[in-house]
Amino acid sequence: MVYLLYDFIILIAACILLPFFCLKRILTSQESYGIRERLGFYEKEKFGDFHGREVIWIHAASVGETRVAILVARRMKELYSDYTVLVTNMTKSGLAVSANSEFVDYSLLFPVDLSFVVKRLLTLVRPELIIVVETEIWPNFTQQAHQLGIPLVLVNGRISDRSFPRYRLMRFLLRPILDCFSSFCMQSQTDSERITVLGAPGARVENTGNLKFDYDLMDVTADQVQQKIKQFKLPGKAAILVAGSTHEKEERQLLEAYRQISAQLDRDLVLVLIPRHPERKLEVQSLLRELGFGYKLRSSLQEGDNSFAPGDVLLVDTLGEVLDFYSIADLVFVGGSLVRVGGHNLLEAALLAKPVIFGPYVNNFKEISAKLIRAGAGVKVANQRELVRQSVIMLNDPARCRAMGQAGSSLILENAGATERILRHITKALK
Repeated sequence: MVYLLYDFIILIAACILLPFFCLKRILTSQESYGIRERLGFYEKEKFGDFHGREVIWIHAASVGETRVAILVARRMKELYSDYTVLVTNMTKSGLAVSANSEFVDYSLLFPVDLSFVVKRLLTLVRPELIIVVETEIWPNFTQQAHQLGIPLVLVNGRISDRSFPRYRLMRFLLRPILDCFSSFCMQSQTDSERITVLGAPGARVENTGNLKFDYDLMDVTADQVQQKIKQFKLPGKAAILVAGSTHEKEERQLLEAYRQISAQLDRDLVLVLIPRHPERKLEVQSLLRELGFGYKLRSSLQEGDNSFAPGDVLLVDTLGEVLDFYSIADLVFVGGSLVRVGGHNLLEAALLAKPVIFGPYVNNFKEISAKLIRAGAGVKVANQRELVRQSVIMLNDPARCRAMGQAGSSLILENAGATERILRHITKALK
């Protein structure tokens, strides 16, 4: 009865949202939202032929979760080379990341969680195992997989401070869904305790650590940095502040801070601004014009263009280049942290030995932010004024920035190993 009611709610929501997305696509000339795929109708060349294949299905939400999924996919390919790896995503940006990975055989948008839609897709693919990244738990998908005898493993599981009270109110509904999982590989002891409170069988729960510490460190030479600076038309001697994964209302604070930081530095400064959602570029362009900044779009840079002037902004409206920009940064700001979003991946800067600065709202990365601060690899600021003050101190002290970057790289090496612990659960589920 509960699943029937859930199906009804999802169906009503889909009927309401479908005309909205179609109208928005027409009015804004945006690319398709993947409506056919959401309803479980995939192009044959995109879907592939899974008949007779042994498939491991990994489901992730967006970009951050997909990068974690690729870590798992890489190890699966090394250990189980005969298996086909399918990755499904909730967002187009996540899909773009999985589609470009050499360790992923097929990439699809995740369908709407209607019982008849997910059952059809599960029956077609018939995976040997489903791996769910973080907390992408969909009731119908989970129940239908369990009924078909497909084992499910949750990896890099996380229950945020914000979500936990809401989930706890619904634990009588969550318990039968969680009982469908063979294993829960959680990021921290707190996450392990929380999911047990919500109804996960304690014997199936383990604190395996955070997979984000298992990314490979990236060694970028000084020559490579200079090549990228030339490629992006940035001035060679200016300091570069890269603001990644920024959000609405956050860009205004950053741009105002940028102007104040520039006025207090011993050298020139250029800002690279990377909105979390590139489709917001028209909105951000309007803000740049309103505040009087010169800017160029990453997508419009051409070979013969002049370099940026100090005080200008490079607005990145492309996907998949965040780490390229972090590699040339003198200082990295991670967005979603000056506004109540919860922050984004704070470790990506450390992969490239770069110092990282972030705002107060990092509840999605509570443990990681604390470790970065303790290691001397990151700085947390309370507001825009504090962002200006700390950025000036750091950018005027390149030796300190280099030391912070190295501390971040060391932190990653010290905390690596979650992948191997998770593989024990995956191997057990595949037997």
